[in-house]
Amino acid sequence: MLAPGDLAPDFTLPTDTGAPLTLSALRGRPVVLYFYPKDDTETCTKEACGFRDLFPRFDASGATVLGVSPDSVKSHAKFRQKYALPFTLLADAEHAVAEAYDVWHEKSMFGNTYMGVLRTTFVIDAAGRVARVFEKVRTAGHAAEVAAVVSELAGR
Repeated sequence: MLAPGDLAPDFTLPTDTGAPLTLSALRGRPVVLYFYPKDDTETCTKEACGFRDLFPRFDASGATVLGVSPDSVKSHAKFRQKYALPFTLLADAEHAVAEAYDVWHEKSMFGNTYMGVLRTTFVIDAAGRVARVFEKVRTAGHAAEVAAVVSELAGR
């Protein structure tokens, strides 16, 4: 797992509009990179809506919020529209970025094992280094915790 001070692995992924986004192009501002398992599921929706509801705080700190899951561009576009998400969702269909950030792991549910995303958030500073890692995220209050870290980074 990446640790604070590590250089965040660079990547280019398609956004919910289909346009490519490269992480390193965002240098100069903080980035909230949150990995979640699946669009439009109960817990993932709560997490996304938490970031949506606190988006003005992230925006005021000059931060870019990016949600990443293995879902398709089309799925992301529907999810973003359905919940009026004001931030970009990235389609990591081949889970290469999830693997680079070490959040693609074996999981189990009801006795079945499968590979999937571990709900994890990375706060990346303006220089492209990991400032904070939130592992095993619980959605209640998570966006507020992340917003506090971003505000501190931005000196606000």
